Amino acid sequence: MRDVLSAVIGKSVRQLARLRGGGSALPGLVVEKIDPGFLGRVLGRLPYGVVAVSGTNGKTTTTKMIVELLEAQGLRVFTNRTGSNFSRGVVAAAVRECSPRGRLDADIAVLELDEAHAIHFVAKVKPRFTLLLNVLRDQLDRFGEIDTTARLLERIARSTTEGLVVNREDPLIARIGEQERSRLDVREFGLSPDLRALFPSDDDFHSASAGTDAEAGREAEPGQGRPADVVLVQLGDHEAVFRIDGSDHRTGLELEGLYNTFNAAAALATVRLVLEAAPLPGHPARYRADANADALIRALSAVRPAFGRGERLELDGESLELVLVKNPAGFRLALASFPAEGVATMIAINDQYADGRDMSWLWDVDFGSLADATGVDGSGGVDAAGVDTVSGTRAWDMALRLEHDGVPVGSVEEDLSVALSRFRERTPGRPRRIFCTYTAMLALRKELSSLTEVEEVW
Repeated sequence: MRDVLSAVIGKSVRQLARLRGGGSALPGLVVEKIDPGFLGRVLGRLPYGVVAVSGTNGKTTTTKMIVELLEAQGLRVFTNRTGSNFSRGVVAAAVRECSPRGRLDADIAVLELDEAHAIHFVAKVKPRFTLLLNVLRDQLDRFGEIDTTARLLERIARSTTEGLVVNREDPLIARIGEQERSRLDVREFGLSPDLRALFPSDDDFHSASAGTDAEAGREAEPGQGRPADVVLVQLGDHEAVFRIDGSDHRTGLELEGLYNTFNAAAALATVRLVLEAAPLPGHPARYRADANADALIRALSAVRPAFGRGERLELDGESLELVLVKNPAGFRLALASFPAEGVATMIAINDQYADGRDMSWLWDVDFGSLADATGVDGSGGVDAAGVDTVSGTRAWDMALRLEHDGVPVGSVEEDLSVALSRFRERTPGRPRRIFCTYTAMLALRKELSSLTEVEEVW
């Protein structure tokens, strides 16, 4: 009866919230208050348990990859598709998907979890499997120093009951794997040596900026002498080679960006771990999944980017890419992933809670490559290099940062709606790209939905 009552109340709140034009997490907040055990009971009935995905960068796209790879193998997957990764967001997703009796039509849950709010989640639901992606300096106003973030991820790992997948190339994450190896089935994903410089850990990023040899320090890190379960060995234009069980697998990719390709290695390692597991006690095996590497690689080749993570739209007959940025390493990889030449560029920086209030990290990014972007000149011409438009609540901070790197800026407009309109007017007939923080991305997608087809994300 508790499940029925909570499901009905949650679904009613959701309908009311939709009529008022928002509040996607409100049903979760209400159900959490009236029935704190709802989520644990609902997810506790799933035959293959819960997969938690956490870390600083890449959670949303990696979660999407894991979901689609598992679905390609016949599993019914429950997930938080909005990327609302606080516990109330997961509850809201469960309310939406469950039956009026409080049952999910799913075999397994794959859930993206915010590093800090995951602690509240794992207090109620113990993940069967966990994937830890990375630890980077992000939202310092929330997390403080990077060691704080690492300790939060350690607590998620300690709450995991069966399997853990870790990033061999991130020293802090690799250490968590070593600490849990005696208790859990620990798998690793990693890089070939010649690719490591493209994907710096936080230690590498700051050591390199200080002029030290970061790569030499990596050799002594945990796990470096052991082969990773999945290794990214080559990168190309929308293609990659992954080494699995000693064999190389080349595949084309719909994914955009270097970072998403590395996250694909994490997804492959996680899915292989899950598919090798049996159903939890008391649940009959509905089927026998196949962890065959070739089948997983084929499924991976069809996965498209998550919303705003290299998402490609069409606007005015030309492509428009939305690229989420939220910390120095992520912005650095985004700039390396998307060449500036021949593309009109806009940058939208907000400082709301979900973005992080502290934007000082922008000074740790080298924006020199954007000098080659197609921008505007002072007389309104369109062939000069630079960034066409800068917008968002921290537009002027971003413009100042670009000025220090010698990157011309065509226009500064804090209002995102006005900025997008002027960006369209100033850049007709050319591909466009917008680098944006999280809340700026959501606002821009809402504006764009009235101008072009934008995938709806519930």
